[in-house]
Amino acid sequence: MNALILDTNILLDIFVFNDERTKTLKAALIEKSIQAFASQKTVEEFADVISRPLFSLKTDAQEQILGEWKALATQIDDSTLSTAPWLCRDPDDQIFLDLAYALKPCTLISKDREILKIASRARKEEVRITQDYNAFR
Repeated sequence: MNALILDTNILLDIFVFNDERTKTLKAALIEKSIQAFASQKTVEEFADVISRPLFSLKTDAQEQILGEWKALATQIDDSTLSTAPWLCRDPDDQIFLDLAYALKPCTLISKDREILKIASRARKEEVRITQDYNAFR
């Protein structure tokens, strides 16, 4: 089974918006039939985003969401990660690429245009980048 990385937008769809398209993905995470990975920086990025006023989440709701994600994801120490050979304009997105590169072969599910632009180059390094919520299958 390949490693799975979920970027912040996908996590928002799962934990904040309860997007119907993520139902199977979330069930697979909960059942541990897939192995998702996160690093401290990716968790911090998610925490920062869900704390924004746009989402109107109270502190206890934020903590619950983060706790659930941390319980479902295997944590990787950022200090062990190298910079991926493909650079993203947004450093908040680069952390997901670095994690994916360290865990190859893997799948990174993202809706971010800048990350998706890197997909063909990443595939050469056994990193599949897709916006398909069911790519874990």
